[in-house]
Amino acid sequence: MEVILLERVAKLGQMGDVVRVKDGFARNFLLPRGKALRATEENRGRFETMKTELVARSQTLKTEASGLADRLNGKSFTVLRQASETGQLFGSVSPRDLVGLIGSSGFTINRNQIALNTPIKTIGQHNVPLSLHPEIETMITVIVARNDDEAARIARGEDISQLREEPTEAEAAAIAAEAFFEPEAAESALAREGGEPAESAAPADKA
Repeated sequence: MEVILLERVAKLGQMGDVVRVKDGFARNFLLPRGKALRATEENRGRFETMKTELVARSQTLKTEASGLADRLNGKSFTVLRQASETGQLFGSVSPRDLVGLIGSSGFTINRNQIALNTPIKTIGQHNVPLSLHPEIETMITVIVARNDDEAARIARGEDISQLREEPTEAEAAAIAAEAFFEPEAAESALAREGGEPAESAAPADKA
């Protein structure tokens, strides 16, 4: 299908270009989103009458997008999710989730502006590109973690794949309490680590 582009479309053309695209791409993306018109004689004439307005609107949107990009560029957002010990999420973080996350911080974007090819499915730090305008792009950082402490460690660049090898403060306190109130538990732990508890001194022989 031939279409007339109403705005710049990456890897396709500039406003006013007549390009040939697959029918599905035109029907499912370009036409319903107002990015193009079918290249009929009637629409060619219609485009010429719309051109001045389209150029002015595009410039306004570009200016707004540029300001938003400056405010968003390099910003970090944190998402807390349940995940397995290997870091696989029980679910995912989708563009829709990110729209809400970014919106809660006072920035208005729509789902189509989040250039995320697949949902985020792992714990860690992820770079997410935003396409705010055909000519304006920026990047944000999304930290996905199980809790605030883990998110802080990820932000500091720590390797969270090693985090579970060390007990948390709460776990360490529980282990210490168990050892204090139940000495047998401490001896069992020592035995598991390959050590042996000291043998009690044998009673002295009576004279």
